[in-house]
Amino acid sequence: MPSQTRHACLVTGCAGFVGSHLTDSLLAMGYPVVGVDIRPRNEAHNLSGAFGNPLFHYLERDITHHEVLASASALCGDIRYIFHLAAVVMVAFSMEHPELTMATNYTATKALHEEAVQAGAKAFLFAGSAAEYGDDPRLPLKEEYATDATIHNSPYGRSKYLSSSLMQNSGVGCSLRFFNIFGPRQDPSSPYSGVVSKFITQAVDGKDLTIFGDGGQTRDFIYVSDVVQSYLIAAGIVPAPSTGVAAPLSGIYNVGTGNSISVRELADQVVANTGKGSNVLFATPRAGDIYHSRADVSRFNSCTGFQAVVPFAEGLDRTISWMSEAQ
Repeated sequence: MPSQTRHACLVTGCAGFVGSHLTDSLLAMGYPVVGVDIRPRNEAHNLSGAFGNPLFHYLERDITHHEVLASASALCGDIRYIFHLAAVVMVAFSMEHPELTMATNYTATKALHEEAVQAGAKAFLFAGSAAEYGDDPRLPLKEEYATDATIHNSPYGRSKYLSSSLMQNSGVGCSLRFFNIFGPRQDPSSPYSGVVSKFITQAVDGKDLTIFGDGGQTRDFIYVSDVVQSYLIAAGIVPAPSTGVAAPLSGIYNVGTGNSISVRELADQVVANTGKGSNVLFATPRAGDIYHSRADVSRFNSCTGFQAVVPFAEGLDRTISWMSEAQ
């Protein structure tokens, strides 16, 4: 299909870890993209490649300011695909700022979704989270386990659940509940950064690795390129592997690998793979963190045939290589 016939896409949170990878993939496929992010252009380092692409338009904007889609459409015309990743993503920050978290993660999502429906958007993809399940002990976690009665560990988890619920009965809305995403561009400098990037940075710097808790916590880690592929399939931009048909999904779907490893196992692998001889230390558990997490991925798999293809060990090696070169 010639690039000029591609419908335009909106990616909120485009300068972030996952958003920048998604933006790059859409541009590589010839889709015009309006990227919205709160970061000033000169701080959007993950978009260095996108800024040189004539199909890319950058809109510095707080998503709590309404009519985001209208502003984006003014730059790029008719936008048919909306990928909504912008959010307060830090659990600890959400504990300290619950009202801001709800305004950003739920109220702004509701407003953007309503805009998308009114504009006749083809697909609206929301970035859900495994935090929507709280500390549910039933593993693997099924989509229906998250309900209004779920006790969420943080305002982050609650706000994500409420926004996913908006997608449940919408013909133009799909929530992909991502489990623990890792890979290049994950910011290790943030005190709230993902545990993979945090451990790698500590090890590469020759420092000891710090685990908050006893290390028995388990996580379902999925590599960022698999996450991008799940977005493209759910939006109907690329065909579902099982059917060969490209059609947008609606509803709620877990996206993970269906496997988990403990945080202690992760730390040991990072130490071994970096060869730095770091020690593993233990600290007081952080408020709001869940203990066990593993996705039941059968719903998304049965609908699309999607399966994560990057093994954890390979993804970890790729991430270590990238972070070693970036320092």
